Amino acid sequence: MSYIQVTLTPAESKRLIAKAVAALPEVKRALRQGTIVIGLGTTNARVAEELLGKKIEREKFVAGAVLPKGTCVVPRERRRGDIIIRGGKLIESKLNDVLPELTAGDVFIKGANALDASGAAGVLLASRRGGTVGSVLGTLMARGVNFIIPVGLEKFIPGSIQRVSKTTGIFRASYATGCPLGIMPVAGKVITELEAFEILIGAKAITMGKGGIFGAEGSVTLFVQGTQKQLSKARKLVNGIKGEPSTKVETNCRTCQQPDCWYKKH
Repeated sequence: MSYIQVTLTPAESKRLIAKAVAALPEVKRALRQGTIVIGLGTTNARVAEELLGKKIEREKFVAGAVLPKGTCVVPRERRRGDIIIRGGKLIESKLNDVLPELTAGDVFIKGANALDASGAAGVLLASRRGGTVGSVLGTLMARGVNFIIPVGLEKFIPGSIQRVSKTTGIFRASYATGCPLGIMPVAGKVITELEAFEILIGAKAITMGKGGIFGAEGSVTLFVQGTQKQLSKARKLVNGIKGEPSTKVETNCRTCQQPDCWYKKH
């Protein structure tokens, strides 16, 4: 076996993970003969690009964001709706229209905001009613829909998401830098950078370190093990995603309609 070392920024990790999600057998099958629902999110925007084979307006594919000033919600008028693909083609339908039709052959893709050591994922909730995840999770689980959760290792947290979810909540915080949130544990197929290397080239990756400076904040450094052929593919893959731009969003506290945001209320 041979080894290479790779450092990826969060944006580069998102592109790598997106490529892996698009390569999953259940996703490829649903792309041919089923329905794929892609929820809002910066990683999901890249998943949509990989599946559709074209660029989308990524800045309109963001609902919630963590910004230097704190947790924030992008106004609805600046967002587009979920992307729905049926039979390989983009269709102009709303989530509520297709949700009752989804079956075990279909796919629902939703990113996460947290990942713990047990492999559990969590989604931050700014909506008092739980947002998209709160409204669809029961239906997905009941019907056996393939629930794919792309999430970068930058989202790793110590401790247990299950335990954190019992403590947090919008009305439990007496102060917040931005919007107070809850967090909901979600169960599905989690795809990180580690799974991505295995899915795309069959190589095994382990995490060496995280973080950086001068634009590399949130980055992850990985040690990748494989055959010479696999690592040659890995180098080509990494070179192809190096320089991936991050997604920019615009918010305005003066016009924000988020009822629970601390900045808005005070």
